[in-house]
Amino acid sequence: MSATKTEPWDAVKYLVTEADMASYLAAALEEDDPAVFVAALGDVARAKGMTQIARETGLGRESLYKALSAEGNPEFATVMKVVRSLGLRLHASTA
Repeated sequence: MSATKTEPWDAVKYLVTEADMASYLAAALEEDDPAVFVAALGDVARAKGMTQIARETGLGRESLYKALSAEGNPEFATVMKVVRSLGLRLHASTA
């Protein structure tokens, strides 16, 4: 019997369209955990191209990787710059 080969799951492989990206971020917001949203935003930024996002936001690529990781704690201004550079908007609604 041969061993099963596995590889780590990476959301970036499935974030192909802007609709995929928006849905993924909306689902992350539903989790009510800022760390989940920040990590999801990092996934979307990687799917779009972190170098392009860094150029459009005026932020360093390495600092974006760090800020948008699961352990990151970006400023709200950074989050908004990344969201805008992705061509997305955040929306508020009643709970």
